[in-house]
Amino acid sequence: MALTLDEVHRIARLARLAIDGPEADHTLARLNEIFSLIEQMQAVDTAGVEPMTHAEDIALRLRADEVTEPDLREAYQAVAPAIADGLYLVPKVIE
Repeated sequence: MALTLDEVHRIARLARLAIDGPEADHTLARLNEIFSLIEQMQAVDTAGVEPMTHAEDIALRLRADEVTEPDLREAYQAVAPAIADGLYLVPKVIE
């Protein structure tokens, strides 16, 4: 898959980026290089390969799942305009 210069300009407009002529040409070349690399990686047969979280077989260090912050919900909700059952009440904005 290769992009065209018109597609680069369209993507830049959608992203609200100002890209001039030489910069658009450079961006087009870089994006096409990226798409070429993606196509190469997709061509590799990975059937039967188990997914892994790291390139080496290591054990991740885990920390204890302990509460370290005080419960300040009541203090935060004391200044809220409307709450119910510990939840903030807000106006309905979607019909």
